[in-house]
Amino acid sequence: MEIIGHQSQIRFLEKMVKQKRIPHALLFSGQEKLGKKTIALEVAFWFLGENLERHPDFILIEPPQEKKGPGQIQIDQIRELAWRLSLKPIKAPLMLAIIDGAHLMTKEAQNCFLKTLEEPKTNSLLILITEHPGFLLPTILSRCEQVKFYPVQKEEISNFLKKKGVSGEDLKTLTEISLGRPGVAISFLKNPKKMKEREIWIKELIRLHKISIPERFQLAKILSKTENLKEILENWLVYFRFYLIKKSLVGEVQDSYYSLSRLKKIIEQIQETIFFISTTNVNPRLALELLMLKF
Repeated sequence: MEIIGHQSQIRFLEKMVKQKRIPHALLFSGQEKLGKKTIALEVAFWFLGENLERHPDFILIEPPQEKKGPGQIQIDQIRELAWRLSLKPIKAPLMLAIIDGAHLMTKEAQNCFLKTLEEPKTNSLLILITEHPGFLLPTILSRCEQVKFYPVQKEEISNFLKKKGVSGEDLKTLTEISLGRPGVAISFLKNPKKMKEREIWIKELIRLHKISIPERFQLAKILSKTENLKEILENWLVYFRFYLIKKSLVGEVQDSYYSLSRLKKIIEQIQETIFFISTTNVNPRLALELLMLKF
């Protein structure tokens, strides 16, 4: 399990374990694809030391995968977690549970989980992972020791990619579009086709301001049915961020169509669209049609 960056967080966790100052619950927060889950699994390995998938004292709660992305963590999943935590560990000194995408717990699930936090078992450790801690009940936040994660330095991601044999223009592009998130670089390495797909959707993005509203809405319809919609929008977001930086630094960009103020509004709208399709039941097609009107 290769960890890229986050050395201060790892040292903090190692010190906590060494001093046996282990809280009942940890909350790992930060942007998506920073490596929070990787480090949570590493912590689990410290305690359980075996194949986690088959370990009787390890529990992983994840949101169900739906067509448009992660669904919500339901109360039944949390009830089962509470039941398993009520049992004694079989092989390890404690039971260890990870809740990935904790902000996707329903209100009922959060209230149920709160009871587990209010009556902690001495032989258990809970690790919550979230990109949106504000979605969690304040009472849950107050009962967790928070560990915040931040984007990784470009050099660290670049060095990781070099070790994997990436070089030249691919190295520069992958480092840039990762925006400090190792998980983005890793996903491109695991599936090289993603780079070609990214190029196709960037070309669609570049021509958006040249096509009519009905054509844009037709594209929104096609996009709304893609399985990797969020990924496409994130690539668009990266493109416009670099566009904005370049325009801010050098003024006019070749073939420039967008003003600085318009670029900022487009970036904000893309961010909002990503947020809503990730955390709510918003109709993706409607959200995309609203976005298309900004170009």
